[in-house]
Amino acid sequence: MDWLNALLLLVLVAGHTELLITIVNRTHGLPIHVGPLRHFRHLDDLMIPLFPVLLLWRVGLGGPGLLVGGSWHELSLGWTIYLTICGCGAAGIVWSAARWWLQKVPAQQTSQHSRILKIDESLGDRPFGPGPYSYLTKVPFNEILQVEFNEKTFQLDRIPAAWDGLSILHLSDFHFSGSLRKPFYDRVILECEAMQYDLVVFSGDLLDDVALLEWLPSTLGKLDARLGKYFILGNHDWTLSPDRSRAVFQEHGWQDASGEVHAIEHRDHALLVAGTERPWMGRQPDFSKVDASGFRLLLSHTPDQLPWARSQQVDLMLAGHNHGGQVVLPIIGPVYAPSQFGVKHVGGTFWDPPTLMHVSRGLAGKHPLRWRCRPEVTRIVLTHGTSEP
Repeated sequence: MDWLNALLLLVLVAGHTELLITIVNRTHGLPIHVGPLRHFRHLDDLMIPLFPVLLLWRVGLGGPGLLVGGSWHELSLGWTIYLTICGCGAAGIVWSAARWWLQKVPAQQTSQHSRILKIDESLGDRPFGPGPYSYLTKVPFNEILQVEFNEKTFQLDRIPAAWDGLSILHLSDFHFSGSLRKPFYDRVILECEAMQYDLVVFSGDLLDDVALLEWLPSTLGKLDARLGKYFILGNHDWTLSPDRSRAVFQEHGWQDASGEVHAIEHRDHALLVAGTERPWMGRQPDFSKVDASGFRLLLSHTPDQLPWARSQQVDLMLAGHNHGGQVVLPIIGPVYAPSQFGVKHVGGTFWDPPTLMHVSRGLAGKHPLRWRCRPEVTRIVLTHGTSEP
């Protein structure tokens, strides 16, 4: 056995896997319906384990026989090209992991306080149901029932001093599917009701089962805020009667922010709340018709709208969609994220002047699995101060 070649082939297998995951991440950030994406993902999942078998058969033991004393010079042109590409994929793993570990919380986030609510301990029950992929709830160390309640303070110079302490409850990605039964959401909402906030927003992906829209009135429908409550929908809502979802949201006092700019007068200053569901639905909001001096708050389901937000001089952007990656591996970090930027914006706070973006890990997901990536509810507190480090 040539152990050096075995190690090199293992690195190339990792690179191949990274390439396939990169393709999955980028395609899932496009306006493609869930059905075709699901079939593509199944094909991708099949190709990941088949490649090592093919590599062992055609390169390791057969062909040039790299594991039994063969030479790399004996590789065919086709294998040489593809394995070179796999080498680039392996380098991508190193780059992605390094970026994950070196990523710093921007100076504009001046504090964070967190507490964990273990829903099963609070309820005295594990509120799992027979929804899709419910078998994942049995995965050891699954953190899906450990909800992290965060309070983050953001300091920006365009926040009026009169607004110091203004708070926003940021909710995202509830994914009603049945894998988590309603008591899970009831308990989270009960906790939210006990919190103090001036504005509440929901940044998309309410449903994975349209029949469960009936859960909205007694969950999100119970929340209230003195400056209002605003929502957008996400890609999972896109094919599940979005007009009906909008209607139920609005029946319970929520304002639809998609493609609109809502002006809220607060302490003699304008708070402009806008929303975008692009690239799946609707149009971009038009900031040109409102008070140019107003503080611009954008709800976007995907963080991929950050370049557009920056072009519109958005001050604060609140997003979800990427679920923190749901699974965060040791050393490597998150792997999957349905984004044109891969795992760059899976969750957390990002400063790309002039826009500060907060990406929620969300409360759930179609796949009820969280590992080293707890579900999240965030209370954001705004204070006046410089936007530069």
